[in-house]
Amino acid sequence: MEFESVHYFLEGKTILVTGATGFLAKLLMEKILRVQPNIKKLYLLLRAGNSEEAAQRLHHEVLSKDLFRVLRGQWGADFVSFISEKVLAVGGDVSVENLGVKDTELREKLWEETDTIINSAATTKFYERLDVAMGINTMGALHVLNFAKNCSKLQMLLHVSTAYVCGEGKGLVAEKPFHMGETLNGSSRLDINLEKLLAEEKLKELEAENASEKTISSVMKNLGTIRSNLHGWPNVYAFTKAMGEQILMNMKGDIPLIIARPTVILSTHSEPFPGWIEGVRTMDLFVAMYGKGKLRRSVGRRSTIIDAIPADMVINSMIVALEACSKSCSKALIYHIGSSLRNPFRISDLEDLAHQYFTKHPLTDMYGKPVASSKKVTWMSSVSSFHRYVNIRYMLALKGVKVMNKVCCYGHEAFYNESKEKVKKMVGIMRLYKPYLLFEGIFDDKNAENLRMRKMKGKDDDDVGRFNFDPTTIDWTHYMLNAHIPGLVKYGVK
Repeated sequence: MEFESVHYFLEGKTILVTGATGFLAKLLMEKILRVQPNIKKLYLLLRAGNSEEAAQRLHHEVLSKDLFRVLRGQWGADFVSFISEKVLAVGGDVSVENLGVKDTELREKLWEETDTIINSAATTKFYERLDVAMGINTMGALHVLNFAKNCSKLQMLLHVSTAYVCGEGKGLVAEKPFHMGETLNGSSRLDINLEKLLAEEKLKELEAENASEKTISSVMKNLGTIRSNLHGWPNVYAFTKAMGEQILMNMKGDIPLIIARPTVILSTHSEPFPGWIEGVRTMDLFVAMYGKGKLRRSVGRRSTIIDAIPADMVINSMIVALEACSKSCSKALIYHIGSSLRNPFRISDLEDLAHQYFTKHPLTDMYGKPVASSKKVTWMSSVSSFHRYVNIRYMLALKGVKVMNKVCCYGHEAFYNESKEKVKKMVGIMRLYKPYLLFEGIFDDKNAENLRMRKMKGKDDDDVGRFNFDPTTIDWTHYMLNAHIPGLVKYGVK
């Protein structure tokens, strides 16, 4: 069947979006309301005890963002009434049954009216407590699925995952599903219920010992890393997202399911305007450090491909995939949304463009003076070599080789303790990012490409531009220098 118009497809839809305060969910909400104001209803699930608290969060954490300035401009004085008519904030929590919606009447209404569910709720921290990550990324997927099965008019469920559920993959990474119990290293069968039980028992044990919140957090984070590594995943984020996918694929039944696997998500490419982003995300940490003159050495290779994709292209692909599912144009369930296969962007490109940008537009320090960024970063092939480097650096500093003023000011013992903490923090960051800075995989996007081809053959030519997610259309130099890095400086770097 042929595609028609996305505008027509969205008309009259009742959509439930989880994780509504998240980066992607905000963009999705803005895009839908901007291109199709005649949707029936947009229900936004936010972590809150009730709808009143949820409405407050929606106002302060979503609608107040600069992202909505174009939509505000379209509606002018009618913006508030338009939002009130089309959008309803729902208090809840994906980590509990029924998505934590306590209002029975509202829950029944959601089950009766919702025809599309988009699950974008997630914790994306690489170093997160196992119980927290499992609650949102794994059990949250199950709770969303069970909620979807109660929706009498449900047409489709779209689950936002990550391409990096593949772990430290090499070669061409296919858009294929996980089997229940599958691990990445084949060492043992993965039992999701056992992982959940281990997290619960460890938490109970710590609470019985009256451990401090700091201790509990540290132990549970370390447990997350241990369990992830045991089964072949580099961090608890990828591990718990992979388990969420396994649950969905194994238990979906007749529910039409789409799994979107974006790679590294960057700022907007085009809509609603170029360069919008929230905070410093993944690879942007290194851009920010470079701009601040703090990136001299790092784990990584200049030849490593950073599979990155602008956020608005992710949103566009998700909406087009929903349309395809509704038309039965595609039976493919999984879509890699990235650039490494068709328009690769390397660490060397990022470094060169960061240098070019910050040379022309340097950041300023606390005294208003321009910060000089280094010309070249020394890239190191292992965390251990980086660790040795920073240890030597701080030992020399301790002896007063380069920072005698600090040694005199703090005293040797205080400076030594401060240096140890800095070393620990820097090595910890490199250990977390190593799998991506040394990543050797290329993400196959065959399913996504077929989706693009079908869309281009559709009846509505305007859709091709308005819902573009073709990575070959990205001019990396222009985008980084004129959209992404300026947006990062404006919205993310402090």
